[in-house]
Amino acid sequence: MNEINGSIIAKGMKIGLVASRFNSFLVEQLVKGATDAFVRSGGDEKSLTLVRVPGAYEMPVVVDALARSGYDAIVCLGAVIQGATAHAGLINSATSEAFSKIAVKTGVPVIDGIVSAENLEQAIERCGTKQGNKGFSAMQSAVEMADVMGKLSGKGKSK
Repeated sequence: MNEINGSIIAKGMKIGLVASRFNSFLVEQLVKGATDAFVRSGGDEKSLTLVRVPGAYEMPVVVDALARSGYDAIVCLGAVIQGATAHAGLINSATSEAFSKIAVKTGVPVIDGIVSAENLEQAIERCGTKQGNKGFSAMQSAVEMADVMGKLSGKGKSK
């Protein structure tokens, strides 16, 4: 059996980050976590491109443009906190579905690193405290998936 596994070595990779300005005090921690994960994985910070957008709902159009522009993977970072209405759920569903469609259409991994929380305390926990940093783990997934896709396309080595 031929088995293909991705590694978490970012050397030579070009990754796009799309970050929401909404809830920026939380999102900045996700950006720092993603950048830290990339550098710790051997990536050059100069190979990261950060695009800021107003909110999570505005991300898919930018993600699609990046996916068609030669990036190895794209990481989406934001924080959507449930309020008194169903608005947060609608945003989360729409963005998640759009990210999946873009990834399948382009073959470029799109990692959903948007924190979806019921309240501010949960969001804070997922942006660098008790629950870790979702930006860090999203970047690890992006690097691994970019490596897998490179191997499938013949640009990398199978392990």
